[in-house]
Amino acid sequence: MRNCIDDLDWNQLKAFLETAELGSLSAAARKLGLAQATLSRQVAAIEAQLGLTLFERVGKAMAITSSGQALLEHARLMGAAAEDLRLAASGQSQTVEGVVQVSATGPVAAYLLPPLLHRLAEIAPKLLVEVISSDAISDLMRREADIAIRHMRPEQPDLIGRFVRQASAGFYASRSWVQAHGHPRSAADARRCAFVGADRDGRYLAYLRGHGLDLKETNFSCYSADASTSLALMRAGLGIGAMMEEIAAEMPDLQRVLDEVAPIQFPIWLVTHRELRTSRRIRLVFDVLAEVLGHPGQTQGNSVENGAHAKGGAVRLAHEGASDLLTKNDSEEI
Repeated sequence: MRNCIDDLDWNQLKAFLETAELGSLSAAARKLGLAQATLSRQVAAIEAQLGLTLFERVGKAMAITSSGQALLEHARLMGAAAEDLRLAASGQSQTVEGVVQVSATGPVAAYLLPPLLHRLAEIAPKLLVEVISSDAISDLMRREADIAIRHMRPEQPDLIGRFVRQASAGFYASRSWVQAHGHPRSAADARRCAFVGADRDGRYLAYLRGHGLDLKETNFSCYSADASTSLALMRAGLGIGAMMEEIAAEMPDLQRVLDEVAPIQFPIWLVTHRELRTSRRIRLVFDVLAEVLGHPGQTQGNSVENGAHAKGGAVRLAHEGASDLLTKNDSEEI
């Protein structure tokens, strides 16, 4: 297939790519400024040259076949390379601009993302990052976000994810709560303590029990499914809650409790839609997030050494071609 692809007419390849991305001949024709009949002939021509059926008609839609899916990644790479060539010809190849939407839970958005945004502003000043603070799993398939910071491996076939690292969360309470109720250290001590709950349907209670805490519903003084609100309730002295260690370290009014209970371990994944990894701006943000979230010390303070390291690496990523970026960290991506 590779030799056939090399000999393809670029207009035919664009016709295939846009039809695959939009799922409709009419939509692809409008985007390319062609008559639908012309686009249809170009798609038929590429199928004839390859000897493959790339689409099947399903009503008015064009459903891509398995053969078309196999060709699609190659077409996307060629399209990205063509875009790089166009930018280079116009003197814009080093420009990274536009909007990238990043979704994260409230505390991560509020405490871990700002330093990253400062670094991105230095690297690509024309880039605008929109932070979406949400505890819901952003629907990347519907483009509610370009990149999501998640705590689970993506399962949808059209999503790609990079495992960043294993993170830890400890148990914390406000210093005023510790002064009033003492400093619980063991799982046995936890039975007499008030906790801030995450839900009322028993899932969070079951999770804590699985982590070795023999709690009951009566241990919860209040509930909130919103992570930012739960954090505020903890800081207000309403009970114990779990919090990512790097975030808790930014809050001197919180104190670590249940010191003898093992920290909660959870993964950090960066997830984006498979189509978007050939976008220079999205790939830049994706790689800077992976680089800095993978080294949590870089988000603390204003270390010149750490800042120079992150900036230098990200500038290199911004200046590399999209096809080169796709080959990096293959062992970490799915």
